[in-house]
Amino acid sequence: MIPVTLAQIAALTGGVVVGTDDPDAVLVTGDVVTDSRAAQAGSLYVARIGEHADGHAFIPSALANGAVAALVSRVAPDEVPQVVVDDVQAAFASLARWVIDTHPDLLVVGITGSSGKTSTKDLLGEVLRLTGPTIAPEGSFNSEVGVPLTVCRVRPETRNLVVEMGARGLGHIRYLTQIAPPRIGVVLNVGTAHMGEFGSREAIAVAKAELVEALPAHGVAVLNGDDPAVRAMAARTRAQVVLVGEAADCVVRAEHVDLDDRGRPRFDLVTPEGQVPVALDLVGRHHVGNALAVAAVAREVGMSLADIADTLAAARPISRWRMEVTVRSDGVTVVNDAYNANPDSMRAALEALAAMASGRRTWAVLGSMLELGEESEAEHEAIGAHAAHTGVDELLVVGDGARAMVGGATGSATVVRWVADAARAGALLEAELRSGDVVLFKSSRDAGLRWLGEEVAAATTDPDPEGGR
Repeated sequence: MIPVTLAQIAALTGGVVVGTDDPDAVLVTGDVVTDSRAAQAGSLYVARIGEHADGHAFIPSALANGAVAALVSRVAPDEVPQVVVDDVQAAFASLARWVIDTHPDLLVVGITGSSGKTSTKDLLGEVLRLTGPTIAPEGSFNSEVGVPLTVCRVRPETRNLVVEMGARGLGHIRYLTQIAPPRIGVVLNVGTAHMGEFGSREAIAVAKAELVEALPAHGVAVLNGDDPAVRAMAARTRAQVVLVGEAADCVVRAEHVDLDDRGRPRFDLVTPEGQVPVALDLVGRHHVGNALAVAAVAREVGMSLADIADTLAAARPISRWRMEVTVRSDGVTVVNDAYNANPDSMRAALEALAAMASGRRTWAVLGSMLELGEESEAEHEAIGAHAAHTGVDELLVVGDGARAMVGGATGSATVVRWVADAARAGALLEAELRSGDVVLFKSSRDAGLRWLGEEVAAATTDPDPEGGR
């Protein structure tokens, strides 16, 4: 956080200072946090009232960890320096917007899409650091809470800010762009994630387009030219449009795409300035599109093709449970991609598993994809069919929500089994995994398979000698 006094916070949020006679003397210099456990010396603690907890109850913990003040919607004990506001979320957003407004030269890049946002913002953050100090979100901080938390990490020396923007309804991304107005907007894809909340893929496209609608005339919209719904967003922005993808008319495109025996993409990056080979150390063909989007942004800020290729090649996975590869000491390869799941990301993970097989036995341990609404059963069945189509040897379906996958794969050469929960899946894997097997864990976060993936990876593990994790 850039240094700011309690008096300044009160002025820009319309709040009232309580708990100190000299609000100009209380200086916030550390991170702004909503989790009291993350507070440190100089922090401002934002006491949000969530679905399951009231942040006001954790103010003493935040102060004990070093916070110097709190942003609250009801008065805490008088000895706590605090700014009392009517609406903590609105005040938090105002504080974040003030940070942006005090950095007129800051490059803000917004990223959205039905899948791939987190991997892409990680990759973009790594690449942009070559041009100067860069802030990118931690984990999947892409909501009305996560975006201001990310913005408030900006320091006086920060040059680039990468903001991941998610949506669970119309207007959500528009709201986030008002907190952190982007000059460059990246739309990766329009899939079926959150179909149950939006109702249709068309509605999802409208929501994602809110990012490019917010761009200024001197801005740049980086659009996936291989996704018709994203390509069509060119008509919804006044910014310059740069198409990326494998289509012949894409300004930044990939040619000669291939995967090595560990499922890592290799391709030629082609731009108007020339072309250069790129070798990623990330698992899965879907990272080609992510890398192209990153390359387009890097090109816009003046990076050379050689530097773009080198930084893409040097990037490593940052956020947990995204195609996280561990090779155990007994020769079993574990791919933990169970932080999130929708039909598109499920297919991408299964195709990566097939590319990694190289004659080895493959396991797909799949759980439910949430928030698909009325299409849920059909989509799960289709994923079972896709698993069989890609040649998965062993399909282990976990939980009632994913059970329709069994029907999709039945009748194929794939061995298909269903278990009720992760504990039963773990027992089956412990009994049947053998040296050389490759096992993929994939599900929505709340299905919990990422924890099972960690347990299986930790069993008789040895660090991957080739740096796969």
